[in-house]
Amino acid sequence: MSEKKYRQIKTARADNIFDTMKGILSYLFVHKGKTILALICLIISSLTTVISSYFFTPMINNYVVPWIGSGNPDYSGLLKMVWIMVVVYLTGALANYAYVKLLSIISTGVLHDIRDDLFNKMQNMSISFYDTHTHGELMNYYSNDIDAIRPFLSDGVPAALTTVISLTGSIIMMLKLSWKLAIVVIISLAIILLFSITAGKISGKYFAKTMKAVSDINGYVEEAYSGEKEIKVFCHEDEAVEEFEAINEEQFRVSVKANVCAQILFPINANLAFISYALVAVIGAHMCINGTLSLGVLASFLLYTRQVSGPVSNLSQQFNGMMMSIAGAERVFRVINMEPELDEGTVDIVSVTEDGTETEEKTGFYAWKNMEDGSLTPLKGDIRFHDVTFAYEEGHPVLHDVSLYAKPGQKIALVGSTGAGKTTITNLINRFYDIQEGTITYDGIPLTKIKKSALRYSLGVVLQDTALFSGTVMDNIRYGRLDATDEDCINAAKLANADSFIRRLPEGYNTVLSANGSDLSQGQRQLLNIARAAVSSPPVLILDEATSSVDTHTEKLIEKGMDELMSGRTVFVIAHRLSTIRNANAIIVLEHGEIIERGDHEELLKEKGRYYQLYTGALELE
Repeated sequence: MSEKKYRQIKTARADNIFDTMKGILSYLFVHKGKTILALICLIISSLTTVISSYFFTPMINNYVVPWIGSGNPDYSGLLKMVWIMVVVYLTGALANYAYVKLLSIISTGVLHDIRDDLFNKMQNMSISFYDTHTHGELMNYYSNDIDAIRPFLSDGVPAALTTVISLTGSIIMMLKLSWKLAIVVIISLAIILLFSITAGKISGKYFAKTMKAVSDINGYVEEAYSGEKEIKVFCHEDEAVEEFEAINEEQFRVSVKANVCAQILFPINANLAFISYALVAVIGAHMCINGTLSLGVLASFLLYTRQVSGPVSNLSQQFNGMMMSIAGAERVFRVINMEPELDEGTVDIVSVTEDGTETEEKTGFYAWKNMEDGSLTPLKGDIRFHDVTFAYEEGHPVLHDVSLYAKPGQKIALVGSTGAGKTTITNLINRFYDIQEGTITYDGIPLTKIKKSALRYSLGVVLQDTALFSGTVMDNIRYGRLDATDEDCINAAKLANADSFIRRLPEGYNTVLSANGSDLSQGQRQLLNIARAAVSSPPVLILDEATSSVDTHTEKLIEKGMDELMSGRTVFVIAHRLSTIRNANAIIVLEHGEIIERGDHEELLKEKGRYYQLYTGALELE
């Protein structure tokens, strides 16, 4: 079984701004060619601005000042300088256009790559990960959190690079023109930088809380809309509004604090820049009067002062978006850097011929192959629990010292009240969770030694909660085995007694389902789910109240088809209608995570224990 690879971003850790920034920037290496070209264009654009300001020194000193009082000035030299400046400005404008367009392409590509990595990683996460995250929170990663990264790439990074290049170039030129005036500007920049860093630390903390609050809102709204019928049935509208207002109020509180810290940067930095400009103008004018500074140098210096403050102010404006980007990226990278579902299995599943020889063809016969020594073990479907203890949460065991067995071809029924541990047993067979004590073996092989993909390939599961996917009816049945032909899918639908209602649909098997098959009845959705399991033709079947959503008449028709499907296979059945499991080879009665009875239908009735009480109670209800 092949596993899809995903790229691990080891540099990005939650709550670390610089590592998160490195994580975002690491994606740029995937688009190395475009990134280098964009960087070159950005450098050209920034340098042209720095260079063009210096032209004012020779223009004023060599042409404008000498013309004062001249009756017939020669404009040829000045016009030449103007044309050079026009060429420089046009070059900068073209370079600016090119890098803006390239950055748009690059940023979109980076978001595409991050979504791919996030989705690939989630496919490798354990079921417990989904138990602890709401659907709305998971969707928020793909929408708000990843979309929030775009301003960092398209605005924040260019603004930061432009600031660095412009600052470096401008300060070098200012030191060359007048080191005394340059000191005034450098002190002002140091004050601006110190204030920006301080405000950034405070607002960054609140922006992270803002992203979490938005995620909580999405999770609550998704849960509320999916349970809207229950809210109305139990007249819970007012309580739902109050709960939402509390979550929304928290988002409002942290968002205000984050934005206040971020928005205050621009006006303060802008005013500091104006003060710096005024000081340079006053001090420079005094130096010109004293003859220690030329008028052309002062003009260029004032332009450089504006150029220094401009990028810094622009960077301050981008600060809000950058902090949101980093907060969103932290949440996304936190998931990407989580430990995936562990799979240390060395035993795979392979197709074999009837005589047990490995083959590439789909024969319907399988064997376990030890990848270390190449040995084959026939897949029979013998599943055994040996003194298994399991808890979803530490200190709260759900199963206590459970031992059971299912011989090849046996039908095992699990019976008990809600919370007895029935579904937990089937979850452990799928190895959705790992046990704390004991062992589970499959054909004598410990479950932990079998690759999870191989294990689950050998199991056909029909759950009580039906999940259908966007696509045609045929696509949803074929989901059980992607290489199944149309004929295989139709035969599986007939086996599940779904063929008749499917053919009455507008497009038959080509009818497109929407919104988890919302246009079908619950019973029809369950029939498709059973057909999906039937087409996979697995050695072991797990039926978790598979017929709970169909009427009694349909249930009897399904049972006839299911009997054929279950023939020769090991089957675990969880059923709330005890009349449907009378033909089980063994019925296991669970209570509070312990097995209290085991036997066939007749044996348990004779004992007149818990099963007898449940069964006679069911008969009374019928």
